Amino acid sequence: MLYTIVFFIIAIASFIFAMLGLGGGMVYVPVLNWAGFDMVKVAIPLGLLLNGLNTLLVLIPFARKKLVDWKGGMVMAVTALIAAPLGAMTSDQVPVQTLKILFAIMVVAAAVRMIWSAKKAEPENMMPFRKRSLIGFFVGAFAGFTGGMLGLGGGFIIAPILMMMGYKTKEAAATTAFVVTFSSFSGYLGHMASGEMNWLLTGIVVIAVIIGSQLGGRYMTQKAKSKQVKIIYAIVLLLIAARMTYGALTYEPKPAEQQQPQKENTSLNVPIQTNDINLIETGSLYFLS
Repeated sequence: MLYTIVFFIIAIASFIFAMLGLGGGMVYVPVLNWAGFDMVKVAIPLGLLLNGLNTLLVLIPFARKKLVDWKGGMVMAVTALIAAPLGAMTSDQVPVQTLKILFAIMVVAAAVRMIWSAKKAEPENMMPFRKRSLIGFFVGAFAGFTGGMLGLGGGFIIAPILMMMGYKTKEAAATTAFVVTFSSFSGYLGHMASGEMNWLLTGIVVIAVIIGSQLGGRYMTQKAKSKQVKIIYAIVLLLIAARMTYGALTYEPKPAEQQQPQKENTSLNVPIQTNDINLIETGSLYFLS
């Protein structure tokens, strides 16, 4: 039953975020965490994998409509590719509560930016290529590092910046998908060393992403209106941020006795709880203090 609920939520999220060229990691990660999976070892790595898969698949309908700015997005893609594993390597050094608060702050910022941009008309002029490349260099590095650390592709940072550069909504979504694919898979590889693979869960959510991304990409290229998509997107982000903030504020670490493994007395072959008594090891003998 739990996997069925996760499947439908992931599929719906993939549909919505595929329309904006985003992977949906800001939904995948908290959903997997709420379902009971470890934030750092399962939710974040798997969220990055699904993020990259969603954007990679949605590139197909975007590319067919010639909406992707391959050249303009290349600099941003390369710097995000390099920075994402660095962010991933720092995630296990940051407390879970801090990760959740950072996650919520970034999501709120993206939602506010999207609501503001929904009121504006589509841009008519685009920045010169050199200026876009310079800005893209730094934005790609920041988005890649932040996304890798939080289990996101960084698209919620990239998409608004592209719109500020003069990209129209659909072009920004398509180019964002291009960049996010690089940062997501790169960040996922950075998490592989410390992550845990749940093959059943992975198979279920991958199928959900495949279905959702294709439907979302087709809807965006054929029927969606930019203002409508932005408003829906912002509402979803605010709901996620509220839930993540609540989770961070009410988060309680597990009791020490649940976290520490049992240590075995090899001479007597009797398991001893390290939290119940202190052990001082000298050579191969244990003395109780």
